[in-house]
Amino acid sequence: MIKTDILIIGAGPAGLFTVFEAGLQQLRCHIIDALPQPGGQLSEVYPKKPIYDIPGYPKILAHELVDKLLEQIAPFKPGFTLGQRAESVEKLKNGNFKIITTDGTVHEAPVIVIASGLGCFEPRKPILDNLERYEGKGVDYMVLNPNKYLQKNIVIAGGGDSALDWAIELSDIGANVTLVHRRTSFRASEHSVNEMIKRADAGKINFIAPAQVNGLLGDNQLEKVVINHKKEGELTQEVDYFLPLFGLSPKLGPIAEWGLNLDRSAIEVNPLDYSTNVEGIFAVGDSNTYPGKLKLILCGFHEAAVMIPSAFKIARPEGRISFKYTTVNGITGF
Repeated sequence: MIKTDILIIGAGPAGLFTVFEAGLQQLRCHIIDALPQPGGQLSEVYPKKPIYDIPGYPKILAHELVDKLLEQIAPFKPGFTLGQRAESVEKLKNGNFKIITTDGTVHEAPVIVIASGLGCFEPRKPILDNLERYEGKGVDYMVLNPNKYLQKNIVIAGGGDSALDWAIELSDIGANVTLVHRRTSFRASEHSVNEMIKRADAGKINFIAPAQVNGLLGDNQLEKVVINHKKEGELTQEVDYFLPLFGLSPKLGPIAEWGLNLDRSAIEVNPLDYSTNVEGIFAVGDSNTYPGKLKLILCGFHEAAVMIPSAFKIARPEGRISFKYTTVNGITGF
C-alpha cells in the first residue's frame, strides 16, 4: 500500500510541475505512469525535439526540459510507479481514493490529479498474424531494462527517434542489433540518423532497408523473424528479441470509466480550480477541457499552480494554506 497526499496520474510536464506546486505546501505526491520513465511524450515520442514556448528558455530540447523538471522537484522526494497503468479507482469510507495499477500495486490518497495528457500511451503494433503469441516471449514494445538485451540478437523495426536511439544505445552494450525500416528516409532527429548510419558503416548495426518484418517463427519462444526486403526478397534471421518501435498511440484508457464528465476524450473541468465533477479529482494539462483551453505545456504549469489551493483544502482540511514567493522563502523540501 502506497499512501500519499496527492496521486498524480501522468508523469508528463504538467504532472511533474504539480509535484513542485504541491511541495511548496508540504503536500507529498506519488506519480503513476504507464511509461517506463518520467516525461510523457517529451521522453517517449520526441525527446530531442526543440521547444520554443517555455518561459525563460528561448529553445530547450524536450528531454532537457524533463531533466530540469525532475531537478526542480527533487527536494520534494516524489514517489513513482512507472511502467504501470492506473486501472481502477474506488472511493473509500474514509474519503480517500484507492487506485490499483495493472501490476496490482495499491495506492491511496485523498486527492487525485489527472495529468495524463492525451491519455495512456499504448504501442502501435505491426500487423502480424501471430504477434500476440510472442508478447512477453521475445516481442517487447518498450525497453524497460537495457541490460536485458546484453549480448542478445535483436531486431528493431521502425524509423523514428525511439527506434534509432535504442538501436544506438543497445549496440553500445554488446547487443547484436539489426534495424529494419520500410524506407531509407527517417522521422528521427538528424543527429540520431547520422549516428546510426555511422555505426551501420562500421558494422555495429545491421541496417536493412527498404524492408519490413512480415513473419515471426518459434515454438514457445520467438526464435526467428522473416524480413521482406524490397530488393533481396525474403530473409530469415535468428533473434532473441523483436522490438517493433513504431511510436505510441494515446488513449484515455480506464480513466474513461471513472465517472468523469467527458467531452470526446478530454475531461471537463471547472476553470476556477480545474476540478472535475467528482470531488477530490482534478485534471490539468492536455487531459482536460474548458472554454478557451489551449493545449500548451505552459498552460499545464499554470493549471497546476491554480489547482493546488483547492487540493490542499481536501488533503489537509484542518490546515491553513500559505501562499509563498519562492524568491523570498526559497525551496524547502521534506
